[in-house]
Amino acid sequence: MAIVNVSDQSFTNEVEGQGTVLVDFWAPWCGPCKMLAPILDELSTEVGDSVKIAKVNVDENPETASRFGVMSIPTMIFFKDGQPVDKVVGLNSKDALKSILAKHQ
Repeated sequence: MAIVNVSDQSFTNEVEGQGTVLVDFWAPWCGPCKMLAPILDELSTEVGDSVKIAKVNVDENPETASRFGVMSIPTMIFFKDGQPVDKVVGLNSKDALKSILAKHQ
């Protein structure tokens, strides 16, 4: 499944009530965010349709970032059926992210 870019306006439709969703809060100027992008691409290929991966640009969508208390980036929040169930801050390995996803599927 392709990674979806989500805005303040589309967040509810794209994330809430959609099974397991990993939401990456990022910004184009963030070095660790740029390093995380290829990891998420690989993860997206490996998990296929079982997990949706969404990206929220915090500069363009401050409401959603504020709503979930995102203070530093990259922050990844894991949602299960519309509810946040886990949160990690900073650059993480693909294996670390896969193990968190496995807990919530």
